[in-house]
Amino acid sequence: MGLAMSALALAPALAVAQTSPAAAAASVAPSVPFTTGKAASGEAKAALCMACHGPNGNSVNPEWPRLAGQSAVYIAEQLRLFKAGVRDNPVMKPLAASLSDQDINDVAVYYEAQTPTGLEADPSYWKPGQAIYLSGDAARGVPACVACHGPVGRGNLAAGYPALRAQQSVYVVKQLNDYANGTRYTGPNPPPSDPNSVMMLTLAKRMTPEEIRDVASYVQGMR
Repeated sequence: MGLAMSALALAPALAVAQTSPAAAAASVAPSVPFTTGKAASGEAKAALCMACHGPNGNSVNPEWPRLAGQSAVYIAEQLRLFKAGVRDNPVMKPLAASLSDQDINDVAVYYEAQTPTGLEADPSYWKPGQAIYLSGDAARGVPACVACHGPVGRGNLAAGYPALRAQQSVYVVKQLNDYANGTRYTGPNPPPSDPNSVMMLTLAKRMTPEEIRDVASYVQGMR
């Protein structure tokens, strides 16, 4: 997941030319889950995911992301990053390691086809969060999230920019902080493995804790 930017000129400056072994491994994996993924097969394979991510991908635990309606391209990419050890989560890493490329594609297209239910935004924070999401803060180089995540938080499903609507605010705060402090990925040079998120390593550092909280609250209430 990452908040994206409208200033495309920053992309070359943030790109990393070298590729880590994990990145090379990820780059040869299928990147378009729609080519072979089958939602009907994914439903059965996602049964194991339900314990954390909830029925149909609507997690009730604020620490686990909602997968319902999420980009299949994004889900497949993240599962492969867990499998390669670029994202090191004690629960997800062994689970992803057991999945074949076909399993990943099936699960990814299944979850994209589901409908997120979501929670309500915190009334104390969502309005300033909306302002950041829609307009950013040009003075500090924080671009509008809407540029890549869309006006209603559906993301860019084909390009793999993640959907943010109805996402757990606690989870969003955690991911933005992980981007900011450099713990989202592991290894000596992991960012090329997830090129859509490279920009987030810089942008999250520009956001204040209050802005992170406010944006997270706003997207939680989006439908």
